[in-house]
Amino acid sequence: MPETPDPRYPIGNFKPPATINPEDLREAIQTIAEMPELLRESLRHLDAAQVDTPYREGGWTVRQLVHHIADSHMTAFHRLRKSLTEDWPTMPGYDEKLFAMLHDSTAAPAEWSLEIIESLHARWVMLLQSLDEAQWQRGIKHAERGPMPNDKATLLYAWHSKHHVAHIMNLRVAKGW
Repeated sequence: MPETPDPRYPIGNFKPPATINPEDLREAIQTIAEMPELLRESLRHLDAAQVDTPYREGGWTVRQLVHHIADSHMTAFHRLRKSLTEDWPTMPGYDEKLFAMLHDSTAAPAEWSLEIIESLHARWVMLLQSLDEAQWQRGIKHAERGPMPNDKATLLYAWHSKHHVAHIMNLRVAKGW
């Protein structure tokens, strides 16, 4: 009997390659560039009740998920900028679950965060495309996770982009939307 995929990780866990090459980075940047339109498409024609449906049992609603993506990707962009202007700054984490429970995450239109994501990703891609080899090897020291070079962080957020769009698309398939 085939193993049922873990609904928390519809595309699997993040597994970076042992050595990150320029093609890996090009593909990751392309994913980050395309993600806002894929996210917009995943939300197309969903009504308010559908947007307030959890993407899996015990998971966030689609609304919370979209706001989480904006929160997470704004944080990632800020960390990248810090890594390019400071020498391996230590950056704090944040409690994603508590952020997702704040009033704006549970009540604001998903469109608001989608608009943030569209503009943010445009700037993020522009900055990523400008990095030289030395800048890719700069990074941050995450307070809980340790060192994170920019090349690995870029692959992580490309995965994160696909991961959350897959949550919404899998929900749509499961519900017949």
